[in-house]
Amino acid sequence: MPARVTAFFIVLLFMFLDTAEADEFLNKKKLEAFAVWEGTDSIMTVKDLVAYCAPVFWFSPDEPELDKRKGKDINIPTYFPFDTKTDSPVVYFQINEILTRSDSYRNAFKRDYTNFLNSELELKKINGVNISYSHFYNNEAGLGSHQYDTEQAQFQYFVHQQKDKSGEIHYAIIFTRATGKAHALDWYDNIYDIDDLFIEQALPFNILVEEGKHASCTDMNGDGYYTPGYDVNVRKNDAWGVRDIMRSGDLFSSDYQSYMSKVRKPEHRVFPPMPEGSKLWKRYSVNGKYAPDNAVYQLRQMTSPVKARNKILKHDMESYYQEVAPTIKHQSSKDELVDWFIGDNFINSVGVSYRLDDGQSGVSVSLPLLIVKNVEAPLIGGWLVNRLYFQGSDLRDFGYNLLYTPSASRFSDLYFASGLEFTEKDSSKVETVFVLEAGIKFRGNVSYSPLKFLSFLSPFWGLRLGIKNKGFMRVDKISYVLELGAGVW
Repeated sequence: MPARVTAFFIVLLFMFLDTAEADEFLNKKKLEAFAVWEGTDSIMTVKDLVAYCAPVFWFSPDEPELDKRKGKDINIPTYFPFDTKTDSPVVYFQINEILTRSDSYRNAFKRDYTNFLNSELELKKINGVNISYSHFYNNEAGLGSHQYDTEQAQFQYFVHQQKDKSGEIHYAIIFTRATGKAHALDWYDNIYDIDDLFIEQALPFNILVEEGKHASCTDMNGDGYYTPGYDVNVRKNDAWGVRDIMRSGDLFSSDYQSYMSKVRKPEHRVFPPMPEGSKLWKRYSVNGKYAPDNAVYQLRQMTSPVKARNKILKHDMESYYQEVAPTIKHQSSKDELVDWFIGDNFINSVGVSYRLDDGQSGVSVSLPLLIVKNVEAPLIGGWLVNRLYFQGSDLRDFGYNLLYTPSASRFSDLYFASGLEFTEKDSSKVETVFVLEAGIKFRGNVSYSPLKFLSFLSPFWGLRLGIKNKGFMRVDKISYVLELGAGVW
């Protein structure tokens, strides 16, 4: 079952089925696999919540910021230069959004203005939370290296409630999604959606940190390897993965290859500060000592970029900071609930290009297959897209193609398109022919290039070079096609 369908199914099961049916699904093994916390106390502090939900950060043995440290000696991720100094690792959290239940939403979150960590969430009034964890490094190495590097991993959790025979309510905070942000582009996101068949999922959830570049990548079972389609199950062909090889300064290939990642070793894990006595604290404790062979990071509230005195650092922080947090969203319908859990999986996009076809100038427009939503090709991944083009004198000639491309984000990729072309022969006759086109597309993010002024239209710009033939069973004419424009398509 595709991951996004599975996530949809789980939300429906938790929320809309009878308690007995949900309890049967949420058996002991699955609670062990997916629940970061279980209990009967309906009040939880922010300090405890963000600790229960926090991930393990796992570094490459050759990460330059490690400086050959391992185990308890690791001191990365580190604190922002303007923040309080410490010898231990530091990770910054932000509760981005709280989704309240439809039947009770008042006072679901009580803010403590003197100490935010003491703010309280009333679990019986809450359906879910979104939490982000930012990790900071003084330097980024490799291709496009620079000083100061802020990266982020985002998590979504569902609050499950059930009554026992005595009427007491039991709560469980269930993992539903992890998103590893990569190089400031949504298309590169490494996303893992819960799959109820994969009870080997490891908690706390593991995040692989790219060597030198520090992009975040999901590691569902915590084995230290990145496996496409397993550790990332949304937009698999576009997901960045973890490309440690980029530290060398080379790209090598536009799509992910296994040789790009180094194997992680247990001594290079950095653990979250799990509350003492909790189930995950016990899981990683030896003789009453939590994570005895690994560093444990501090959790601090994400701070405003305004405090950064350095312009580069301020700009680096801004994309990962939410000015008003948390936002409280009230669930007013079942559709709204489902959309909250799976809606972020979709990215809408439009492409507009100049087209040159057999010497005729024109314009090409690419749209998602369902106009308002992209459609991923089943089994093989990639995307199906509508393409319309207008060319010739007064743009009177028109064509429609169904276009397939293996990805939306790789810097080079193949594409295939087929459809119909309508050519006006004279004022009373229009010729309709089948067309087939194939070629290669080069695309890139201009946001951090000398052409960044173009990014107001789209961060992606590209060049398409193709060969088109007319005719279905026989080829009547072959021509070259060139398209240059904005958008991932």
